Amino acid sequence: MALRWRISALVAAAACAVAAAVGVLVHEFSRNRELSQARESARVTLDRAAVTYTRTGEVQGSGAALDAPGLPGDLRDLVEQGRRGTEFTTGPAGPAMWAARPAGSRVLSVRVDLTTTMRDIGALDASIVVAGLITTAVVLPLGVLTAGRMSRRLRTAAGTARRIAAGDLDARIAAGPRPRDEIADISTAVDTMAGALQKRLLGEQRFTADVAHELRTPLMGLVTAAELLPEGEAAGYVRDRVRVLGTLVEELLEISRLDAGAEHADMSPCPVGPLVRDVVARSGPATTVVGADETADTDGDADRLTDGDAGAATVRTDSRRLERILTNLVVNAHRHGRAPVVVTVSGDGRTVTVRDHGPGYPRTLLDDGPQRFRTGARERGTGHGLGLTIALGQAQVIGATLEFGDAPDGGALATLRLPAVPPPAGADPAGPAER
Repeated sequence: MALRWRISALVAAAACAVAAAVGVLVHEFSRNRELSQARESARVTLDRAAVTYTRTGEVQGSGAALDAPGLPGDLRDLVEQGRRGTEFTTGPAGPAMWAARPAGSRVLSVRVDLTTTMRDIGALDASIVVAGLITTAVVLPLGVLTAGRMSRRLRTAAGTARRIAAGDLDARIAAGPRPRDEIADISTAVDTMAGALQKRLLGEQRFTADVAHELRTPLMGLVTAAELLPEGEAAGYVRDRVRVLGTLVEELLEISRLDAGAEHADMSPCPVGPLVRDVVARSGPATTVVGADETADTDGDADRLTDGDAGAATVRTDSRRLERILTNLVVNAHRHGRAPVVVTVSGDGRTVTVRDHGPGYPRTLLDDGPQRFRTGARERGTGHGLGLTIALGQAQVIGATLEFGDAPDGGALATLRLPAVPPPAGADPAGPAER
């Protein structure tokens, strides 16, 4: 149940409880007071009748009676013991207060009719019930209104927190200061946390960009020095390590641009089939390309996507970034999975899947997405964890979605879905998910 209705139900229950408690207290107070007055009146009348009976031997006109037939049995027994008393009854004749005392060998009693009094108390009870219902009807809408405002403010805070978690570090609740307002305190704390988080992440992004830029100068010196080394096994190893370092620096620079929102999509018509074939051709013979309605050749040497196939459909996207995404996915499949690697293109060209036959993606990647400098599992081999991070960031730049999962019969499965209506050229990207 929503907080709004919980608070409303609590307000209604509290109003009903207060009305019931007040009604019970007023009823008991009024009834006891009326009974006390009736008891005192019956005693006074009985005492006067006893004086009259003692003087004249008669009770005519005194309001009392001798051996009254309706006298309660308990009260009669009490008088027979030589004592006096009173008793309230609600018999067929209606509610009444009785008072009795011995009169020689007889019983002198007085009956005070309380029918009108009890009717008035019943009317008072009905009035209290009506007043309670009116009070509840007035208080409940006010409670619903107040609870609705609280619920909206809490939903706003929760929505802002979700936006921050999704990467929108500029999101703020912007609640005004309110003394002794817990919701305002929570909102201010969320805004403060978001500001501190944004400041820290921006500092880390600037640090990554600065490090990558600073590394380029000594890296160029290393490249030049490596080319001057005499040919040999050691020189080949040095050149290979310098090439790896250069790739790492370029990837860091690309991630820093994605983090800063400096990447913009350049949309144009793009034939998906030829682009996929170009990517596969550079990846090696262990990659198979099929249409969505075909079955992959597990020998790894088939390329079934022809110009007449549905996979050759043209979509409007940024072909350079799409190529970058697919290249990273195929390279990652070869590096961390096992052949054959199968690339499947849907009939409309808007969905491309890359699947390997290795151990599959690690659970941490499936739960949290790609993480920088982390491959997630020993069996997936070594790497920097930047390829999938870049692929995810570039997919967001072109408005596509990139999902990671495991194939039902084993192997890692990456699914790229291009939007039916791509974002306009120059649109700001949302930024990588690990923000």
